[in-house]
Amino acid sequence: MGVIEDLADALARDTLAAAEELDDERLIRDVSEAIGASSPTTQEAFMTAIRIRTAEMRGRKLLEARIARARQQGV
Repeated sequence: MGVIEDLADALARDTLAAAEELDDERLIRDVSEAIGASSPTTQEAFMTAIRIRTAEMRGRKLLEARIARARQQGV
């Protein structure tokens, strides 16, 4: 990845963790708007990283639930 993507991804990881810890989903939007005020390119990279990481977390949660259910059923 390039510098913008690396920085945006690091901020996305930190923002997702903080939003979960603080139970504040609005934090993502607030950070996005703050970034967009000075760099729309960075804002888009940030939001892309948020979407990718959120999708990965949902997919992983589904996978883990299916594996756990299969193990409980003795498969």
